[in-house]
Amino acid sequence: MHWETKGPKNTDNTLQLALDRARESEIKHIVVASSTGRTALNAAEVAGDLEVHCVSYHIGFDGPGKDRMPDETREKLRDKGITVLTTTHLLAGVDRGIRNKFGGVYPAEIMAQTLRMLGQGVKVCVEISGMALDAGLIPHGEEVIAVAGSGAGADTAVVILPAHSNHFLDTKVKEIICKPRDF
Repeated sequence: MHWETKGPKNTDNTLQLALDRARESEIKHIVVASSTGRTALNAAEVAGDLEVHCVSYHIGFDGPGKDRMPDETREKLRDKGITVLTTTHLLAGVDRGIRNKFGGVYPAEIMAQTLRMLGQGVKVCVEISGMALDAGLIPHGEEVIAVAGSGAGADTAVVILPAHSNHFLDTKVKEIICKPRDF
């Protein structure tokens, strides 16, 4: 499925397609990018027996010590059984810090930009599933569904076999369930 445009107006349909695909293929884990928690809360409402994991922006993304996700949202997610992972972005982190200080372009940023050729959401799906795997939230060697967006909300979903960050290039995007055509 291709959405004509990107953005949060696709969130409900993206989540439904992702959950339908998970059930069809007996995938048990959904990894959702959600900086404020809204998309993860939406996923929780429709996930049923599927395990939902939320991957959020790292603390400091919006400025030193700042957390984009409110504490009360984190608590709501935990109450709904959703794990929230807040950690350094797989394809940014130290490379971005060096670029910000000294300039230049570094390998992780080149990989991120290459993945963006398929859309911001695909890049984020690859990134968050690796982050969730590294954190032990999802099992190694099993396909998961990753859901992300192109800014706010969700407009992209993929079936992915993630690899740990130290074997990142072994990651396999098995299916693109949906994504925007105009990104």
